[in-house]
Amino acid sequence: MGAPHHLLVLCTLLLLGAGAQKDKGCARWCPVNSICIDANSCRCNSGFTPENITSVLESCDDINECGPPLSISCGKYADCQNTHGGYYCMCSLGYELESGGRNFSHPQNNTCKDVDECATGQHACHNSTVCINTQGSYKCRCLPGWKPLPGFRNGPKNTICQEVIFPGWNPPPGIPSKSLLRFYDEVQGLSRDFKPQVAEQTITKLVEAMDGLLAAPGEIQDLTPEDQYLVATWLLSNVEHTLRSLAQALPEGSFTYTSRAGTELSLVVKEEGSGNITLGQSYARVLLDWAVATGHNASYAVVGVLSSQYMTELLANTSLVLEPEKLLQLTEAHERPIRGARATLLSAINSVFVSNADTDKLASPVTFAFSHQPEEPGTELVCAFWKRDGSGGGHWATEGCRKRGSGQNSTTCQCDHLSSFAVLMAHYQVEDWKQSLITKVGLSVSLVCLLLCILTFLLVRPIQSSRTTVHLHLCICLFVGSAIFLAGVENKGGQVGLRCRLVAALLHYFFLAAFCWMSLEGVELYFLVVRVFQGQGLPKRWQYLLGYGVPLVIVGISAATNSEGYGHAAHCWLDPRRGFLWSFLGPLTFVILCNAVIFVVTVWKLTRKFSEINPDMKKLRKARVVTITAVAQLFVLGCTWGFGLFLFSPESWHNTVLAYVFTVLNCLQGTFLYVLHCLLNKKVREEYRKWAYALTGNKYSEFASSTASSSQQTRALRPSESGM
Repeated sequence: MGAPHHLLVLCTLLLLGAGAQKDKGCARWCPVNSICIDANSCRCNSGFTPENITSVLESCDDINECGPPLSISCGKYADCQNTHGGYYCMCSLGYELESGGRNFSHPQNNTCKDVDECATGQHACHNSTVCINTQGSYKCRCLPGWKPLPGFRNGPKNTICQEVIFPGWNPPPGIPSKSLLRFYDEVQGLSRDFKPQVAEQTITKLVEAMDGLLAAPGEIQDLTPEDQYLVATWLLSNVEHTLRSLAQALPEGSFTYTSRAGTELSLVVKEEGSGNITLGQSYARVLLDWAVATGHNASYAVVGVLSSQYMTELLANTSLVLEPEKLLQLTEAHERPIRGARATLLSAINSVFVSNADTDKLASPVTFAFSHQPEEPGTELVCAFWKRDGSGGGHWATEGCRKRGSGQNSTTCQCDHLSSFAVLMAHYQVEDWKQSLITKVGLSVSLVCLLLCILTFLLVRPIQSSRTTVHLHLCICLFVGSAIFLAGVENKGGQVGLRCRLVAALLHYFFLAAFCWMSLEGVELYFLVVRVFQGQGLPKRWQYLLGYGVPLVIVGISAATNSEGYGHAAHCWLDPRRGFLWSFLGPLTFVILCNAVIFVVTVWKLTRKFSEINPDMKKLRKARVVTITAVAQLFVLGCTWGFGLFLFSPESWHNTVLAYVFTVLNCLQGTFLYVLHCLLNKKVREEYRKWAYALTGNKYSEFASSTASSSQQTRALRPSESGM
């Protein structure tokens, strides 16, 4: 027992001595995460760098196995996680190991699979949304028939939604119309019965109800234009707002509907998109940016186009207001001021709307392509939109819209806002200041002469006769018509109101009455010259009936059939559209043709009469007398108005000359009547002399008068003294 014990002690002492001998050769400055190799070097542990250290200034740094350059791969659906001196792998968010473990160290151990947060209830979706599982995550989408609250987007985990409702409608105030009331009741019924699940059927019923109203407007077509524009604005804005809201209850994709009346509706519902959206139909095509459709803080977009031909009936006669820049361009092009524009609708009314309600000023322009009817020569195609005014009505405007091109009955427009659009055919009213000045000066002089004629025919008794009665009432009608024309024919405001329509109706009546009295002038001349021995003209009651009754019937029928034809944006006269101007041109043409025949016959008769009275009258003198008489009768019979029938294209130079001739001759018609019937009439001149002597206090010389009268009897009979 003693010998083994001593051997054990000896071995222990030898080992301790060897350890002490070794420690004396090891470097004591080795850093953390390393081991000593000898007195001059250390080795860094696994997972640290560099491998060997030979200086006290060096250290062992952790190797990031998960950082670039990537030297470790954990496999699909897994992420590398670095540790101090090592690493491990764990499944990506939304995935887990089949074993239920949290991590693994080798790609072969990768069993990551998708986690269905929606099925397991591991989601944070609001109860107004539905959870939709995605690869490695989930989305919170609004329930069918619901839409995100303002400020929220459809899809993120914080989405909160509200149910889609049918927007409330209020009837337009102060519009008495049974058809409008029936339509409003239909809309209220659709609102009461609306459910998000039947949004598509509700949209089609709304379009059909609108078609029914526009196809049978009833009392709406008898409203004043201002009230009709109010109804149109009310209808367009409410239908647009309702379609924008109900479309959000539709599933993603496109929806089109064409009614029996031809109204077309195209919708696109899209989520999570970028770039451009294109929407097309037979009436219009629209190209716009995704950001324009969605607006701010939204990923859900609705783009729609509603095209209606029936709507043109309500908006056909509205005015076109040109922007200042456009007016300046036209003024420079024509080198004359532009008084206004006469516009005609060529396309359907196209209402363009998106889910973004803030479309007054868009970040990027929207491009449209509209199909339309062909334009007439001498007109310009205009891209216009319906602009609402402060009174609830509206008018066509061009501000913010530009025409990019046209061809083959299609026009491309670009606008920086959204509204209801149409292509208009514009004919500009170019103001000729020279012609305007001639008109005003000529009518002013004519009014003075007509007033003198009226006083003369009323006060000079020696000339009283059936012909004088016709002269008197012709001058009265021309005086009243010219005064109204001079004072109120210009429509400076551009809006066709009650004043403008009343002026147009009065002008229509008094000018027609003037032409009826001109026709009676022809009848009196016929009885005087052609049928000398068969009575002297018509009885006065027939004269009044024809002179004032016939124009009253024409104006009454015209007003009853088309009251909107009275008044225009540029002037208070008959609207030339839809042939309404022929309610004046028709009677005018008839009177001129009849009086022209009478004029030819009377000139022929006068030529023979002068030859019978004085066969020895020289040919030159005879021609002069006949010419003077013929020219005088041209003005009395209104034949000079025939120049106006040839003014079809005011832009050409020869028609410009005709316009000046027409203006001068007819503005001075009152002056010619005064010269012919008063100044050239001997009885009237004698009566003027009596009035002059009475005013100056001198005694009128009957002897001088009789002497002058007898001396004149020796001369050839002049037409002015014969009452011709």
